[in-house]
Parts: sequence; structure tokens; C-alpha cells
Amino acid sequence: MAILSVNIDHVATVREARKTYEPDPVEAAREAELGGARGITCHLREDRRHVQDADVDRLAEVVGVPLNFEMAATSEMVEIALRLRPSSAMLVPEGRDEVTTEGGLDVAARKDGLTGIVARFTDAGVPASAFIDAEATQIEAAAACGFAVCEVHTGPWAHSCYEHGVDSAQAQAELDRVASAGRLIAQAGMRFNAGHALGYENIQPIARLDDLCELHIGHAIISRAMFTGMQTAVRDMVGLIESAIP
Repeated sequence: MAILSVNIDHVATVREARKTYEPDPVEAAREAELGGARGITCHLREDRRHVQDADVDRLAEVVGVPLNFEMAATSEMVEIALRLRPSSAMLVPEGRDEVTTEGGLDVAARKDGLTGIVARFTDAGVPASAFIDAEATQIEAAAACGFAVCEVHTGPWAHSCYEHGVDSAQAQAELDRVASAGRLIAQAGMRFNAGHALGYENIQPIARLDDLCELHIGHAIISRAMFTGMQTAVRDMVGLIESAIP
């Protein structure tokens, strides 16, 4: 059964809207743990639009579950990750004008540069993860680079569910793409994770996929937490994941 890693970036987004000290993303991480999260995810962007350096330092100190550190493949972020020694370092693409990550990292096009970064993480005992689209060429490139984990971008699945319905043919086609990618990832000896735009209405078909290790979910949980509280929002998501498999 896949475990849930909760992304707390959006708590920092609210804080940074006022450039103040609340809400505290580290406190959100604690509440997520109490609600049953088995991991915490945060993304320190190059422009520091939400999570700040002090946040990741505190998270590394106080989080009692694995910390997944999302980052661009830059020298600055590599040095920060090597200092923090998170449970995993996930490389993602970044664009200055994007609201959130819009697609997977093009590992195939950046294989030479990424291989050296992955080697540094491997030597430091930090598993490297690649956030990729559900494409065989990207999976093959990730394996060649030495990545330990591939997280499949589930945005196309989620958006198809929203536009056409979870049971639609369009959504099923996207689900099949994620499932096929998961099989290839496992066959290549890497861990299969999934994330992006997952929510309470579309999580169960993904949670049922074979070989799935982790689900990374943030926006939907933080949105529900505004009305129910963080622990309840996380607990509700954990319940859906656990009940997805009979």
C-alpha cells in the first residue's frame, strides 16, 4: 500500500502573501504527522516564493517522518540538499512564470548534467528522485542517470477527471499511462511514486496501482484543512488511500 507524503508549500504561500510569520509550515508538518502522514514534502524554489531557507532547516530538525526535498537541478539547491540530508531529493523543473510545476523534468535532454548530480546524492546517501511525465524515454533516461526514484506527474490524469469524470474514457487513458509508467519504473529497479493535482475525488484509482510506493499531495489537503483542520484533512486522505485496495 502506498504511503502519503503531505506537501506543506501552500501553507507557506499563505504566510508569504502577508510577509509575516503565520501560518507556520513547520507547525503544519507536525499536524500532518498527527493526522497520519508518513512523509512531508517541501519545495524550496529558486525565487523563494513560498518555502524559505529557515523553513527547510527547521523541518529537517523537527519532522519525525521522511522529508522529501523538492528542488531545481541547480548548484545552489544541490548544496542545500547535501547539507540538509533529506530522506529524498526530488529534482523538478522550475519556471519563473508558472504558478506551480507544469510538467515533468526532461531527464532525457539533460542526462549528462543530471548524472553528475545524482552521483553526488548517491555518494552522500541521499536517494535522488526524478519528477517525470509518464513517458518511457524519461524512465529509461532516469535509470541511466542512476535515479533511485521516479515520481510520475499525475496532472494529466487529474485534469481529465475534472473535465470528463473519473470514470470517463479520457481519464482511463491517462490512468493507463500512469500505470504503464509505474510498471516500467519498477522493472528498472526504481521506486514508483506519483503526485501532482491529486485530490479526494481522484485519488483511489491511482492508489490502487501496482508497485506504487508513495503519493505526494499538497494543495487538496491544505484546501480542505482550511475548513476541517490539518489533522482531519490528512486523516481523510489516508483513509481513502487505505480503503482503495480491498
